[in-house]
Formats: sequence, structure tokens, C-alpha cells
Amino acid sequence: MLRWILGGREAQGSVEKNPVLFIGEEQPKNWFTELQVLKGHFDIVRFLVQIDDFRFASAGDDGLVLVWNVETGERLLELRGHSQQITAMTAYTHTSGENTHTSLITASSDRTLSLWDPETGNRVQTVSDLQSSVKCLLVLERLCVWVSGGNELCVWNRDFQLQCQSHLVSQGISATVELPKNCIAASCILYEPLCCPCISSEPRLTMSTGSRLSVAEVRRLSDHQDSIHALININDGLFASGSHVGELILWDAVDWTIMAYEHILWEESQTDTQAEIRLAAPKPSEMSIQQLTSDGELMVAAVGSGLYVYSVITKSVVAYRKTAHDSNVLHTMLLPDGGLMSCSEDGSVRIWEMQDLLLPAEPASAGFFGMWTFGRSNKQAGPPVKKVLELPSLRTLELTGDLIGHSGAVQMFVSFGEKGLVTCSTDHLLIAWKNRERESHLRSLALFRKLEENGGL
Repeated sequence: MLRWILGGREAQGSVEKNPVLFIGEEQPKNWFTELQVLKGHFDIVRFLVQIDDFRFASAGDDGLVLVWNVETGERLLELRGHSQQITAMTAYTHTSGENTHTSLITASSDRTLSLWDPETGNRVQTVSDLQSSVKCLLVLERLCVWVSGGNELCVWNRDFQLQCQSHLVSQGISATVELPKNCIAASCILYEPLCCPCISSEPRLTMSTGSRLSVAEVRRLSDHQDSIHALININDGLFASGSHVGELILWDAVDWTIMAYEHILWEESQTDTQAEIRLAAPKPSEMSIQQLTSDGELMVAAVGSGLYVYSVITKSVVAYRKTAHDSNVLHTMLLPDGGLMSCSEDGSVRIWEMQDLLLPAEPASAGFFGMWTFGRSNKQAGPPVKKVLELPSLRTLELTGDLIGHSGAVQMFVSFGEKGLVTCSTDHLLIAWKNRERESHLRSLALFRKLEENGGL
């Protein structure tokens, strides 16, 4: 088990530890047994973007973009140009003939957009004096354009020329995903009670004469009761959104109808007094869906400090863990072996395996959720509550690995398969987690190769 070598966990604040999640020194299913600390940033690192099989970029509140080699840990380039924190970053790959080139697009609080060449470190294009900071970026490879979302939705070509824009909502756009038929789903940042709850708009791009694009709003989806914090594209036919109050909606990507609705709640005793119910009520952050991820069949929701696994195929819950971390979960990823990984504000990165749920003798409300409901959201009473005990196929998430190295909240991670995993944190550091056995073998091969070159063998 990798311990706190870079700082104490006390830096995360006074949080109550869950002894059930202590995994111990021996972690046979955890092959991340070696770490490499990557230093270069001097403020919070919020974004990681994979460039190719060997390189990735990091960015954060110091306004820097750093390009790294994941195998060696070498810092290849330092991209300077933004004067304030970076608010979004994405890779933009375009093909010309047989040549494929990947660039980086960054947005900053200084109200600029920049296009970087990760081969040379040059800032190829820049747009300044934007009306607002950009909060999200989306590349539409099929149309050879990309989209920025802030107080307005802007569509740009690969030469950084503005094609069209639309003012969809007054509060600004926080997330976008691509949909079929040249459509985009965009969620706004704040709750707007005078119009409709947390607007999710459907802009459609159309091609006019002269090959000019235009954008027009098609529909507003107002089925959420509060702010949408997560928005993902599941496959060609489905996308999903998650809200601040635990609503999870699965949408048809073509006609934008609701395919499934989940409301993650905690059961309150019917026999307790009203005062006792209020005392036991969860904080809003405990049921807020911070992030969603999907492999096309399963979807993972980071809900408060817990994890919730949903089958897109059967439209049902398949696994859960009410308390997966000591604080809010910020990022998740489904693994090829059927497990999943999560990171949290508590500074930990954890690996989970889905296992059959051993039903305890205690009430079902002790599970991840006390009740969950299906159907379209409305003001009427929901369908009958389904208890955990009525779901024999429900599984739990068993902790199989605990990666402890950061002294600050782990913002996100990116996986390079057998080459390892990279995490970034509020402690200004990046950590490359690797398989010690593989790395030892690679070091031995490099040594033998060097000896051969020098005539030592």
C-alpha cells in the first residue's frame, strides 16, 4: 500500500474515516505498485488530456499547459500564454490526407482561446476579448468544427474563425455533448426558476449557402428540478444528465424523450417526528451528481461521496457503494475488467470490483439509497418505493486498491493502459502510477541495451 509520502491527510480537513474501507497493506488486485511524482505546476492542476499513446497535457489555475511523456515522466514542453487560470482544455485531432495531427485547445479566465501545437510548443492561433470566460469545449470531428460554451455558444472552424454563435441562456453553459442530426445538448450553470428548471437546450447546426454554419435552438428540456452538474454522451442513441438533487435522466439522443428516470434519495423514517426527519436529512452535496461516465453499457454516477452503477441496457441499478470515499467523488472511470476507479476530495484514488451483495439483517435503507423511483419527474407522488431487498441481482462495490499519494483533492485521472495512470490534484502535483514489476523489467532491458552499446556484454 502506498502511504502518504507527500503530506498528511489532515490537509483534507477533519473528516470521519470509514474503517470498513481500510484495505490494508496487501492489495493483490492492485497492480499500481510504483509512483512517480511529476512537478512543474505551482497552483491547482484541474485538467489532464491525452494527446497520444505516450503524451498527455496538464493544465490548471497557474495558466500553464505542460506536456509530458507518461513512460519517462519527462516534461517535454511548457506552453505559456494565458494570464489567468485555465477553465477548459481538449485535444483536437484533424486528418489531412494520410497525415493526422493532434492540437490542444485551451480556454482561460482571461477570456481567451488558444490553439497549441504539442510538437513544437507554439501557440498557433488565439482569440481574445471574448464576452465571457469559456467553461467547456467540444470537438465535432465529423463537421471539422469545435464548440465553446460560456455565456454564449460559439462554433469555430479549425482555423479559429468564428462560424456562428447563439445566446441560449443567461447564466452560461457548463457542459455540452454531441448528438445525432448535427445537434448539441448544452446544460446551463445555474437554476432558473422563472423560466424552467436548469435548462438543457438542443442547438442544431445547419449548413447554408456558401458553406456557412448557423446554430438555432430546437428545444428546451426542463424535466430536471435543479441545476445539471453532469452531462455525457452514452452512445449514438442515448445521452444522460445528472442534477444537484440526485436526479439521473436517460434521454433518447434522436427525439430527446426520457428513456429512464432515477431519483437517488435517502429514506426517512415514517414513524419519526418531523424534527428528527430534518436532523437526519442529507446535505445537498450528499446526493448531488457531480460526474457521470459510461462505456456504452454501464453508467457510473458520482453521487456525494458514493458510487452508483446503472445498466443502460436493463435500465436498472446493478451496483452501489453509499460511502466510497471520505468526501465528494470528483471523477470516475470504468475499467476493462469490469471494475471501476474513482478519485475524491479526500485525496485518494480507489479501485473497485463489483461483487454479489450479501444482504444484511439490517433494514434496506442502510444501502446507498433508501429509495429510488422510475418515471418522468412531476409534482405528483412517485411510484411505489422499491427496496434493496427486492433486487436479488443488485451488487456491491468491493475495494480492491487504494492509491494514496496526494495531499490535496484529486481532480481527475487519465489511463494509459499498461503504461500506467496519471492523477492531478490541488496539491499542485501530478502522479504517474505504474506497475513496479513492468517498470523493473523495462529498466533491466534499458540497462542491458546500454551495456551492449558500450561493449560491456
